[in-house]
Amino acid sequence: MFHFVASDLDGTLLNTEHSLSPFTKKILQALRQMGIHFAFATGRHHIDVGQMRENMEIDAFMITANGARVHDSRGNLVFSRSFEANIACELAQICQDSPYIYTHVYRGDDWLINKPDAYSLSFFTDTKFKYQFFDPRNFAADDIAKIYFTTSDVAHNHHLVELKHKIEQQFGKKVSIAFSTANCLEVMAENVTKGSALKLVVESLGYQLKDSIAFGDGMNDYEMLKMAGKGCIMKDASPELKSLLPELEVIGSNADDAVPHYLANLLL
Repeated sequence: MFHFVASDLDGTLLNTEHSLSPFTKKILQALRQMGIHFAFATGRHHIDVGQMRENMEIDAFMITANGARVHDSRGNLVFSRSFEANIACELAQICQDSPYIYTHVYRGDDWLINKPDAYSLSFFTDTKFKYQFFDPRNFAADDIAKIYFTTSDVAHNHHLVELKHKIEQQFGKKVSIAFSTANCLEVMAENVTKGSALKLVVESLGYQLKDSIAFGDGMNDYEMLKMAGKGCIMKDASPELKSLLPELEVIGSNADDAVPHYLANLLL
């Protein structure tokens, strides 16, 4: 019996339209009625996830910005780790002149972006979270949870691979870095992961990691899946994630509501 469930959103719990199906909402509400705790564990911003949680009418924990922010089941901020201001400034400017890469910043309650990105807007169908434009050479660099980089065309993904190597060489262990999708490279402060956030939340409830089950599909889920009592990988997950965690069970697709079906069979 697991007492805590954590799930990634895009590519995992959300369907292919980036929304929660009625069946998913039904199963998560049933789990909470049984006293099983649930956490959204995502790279998304806490404002965005908070709107989603309100639409579901569920008192879920929120692990957001890949663990840089954690809110409890009542919406209170219980953990926060931001970039050092000088590192945030350097990261925001690292590819400002690239015609292929968009720079995004999660600062406080705001989502900042250096130029219009239609690809990113396609992810926000269940919420009304929108970006604001900013100048990477002139912005307040405090309270920054995450900086991430996207491309709108899969043909340009090699630019993000090159950028990842550059950031690793320049900052080393001063930052945490992972691909959430092939089109999205995410950077957080040192030692920030979904796994470390999961440990904090589970233990705050008096449980251990062995009492938790987690679901994910991207490299930003790696630590969480490895640390949970049971980790489940989506069928269409990153090939690298599958190769690094070959011992974990691979379940179905988010297109078929694989996570809620799995939870219903296992826990209900």
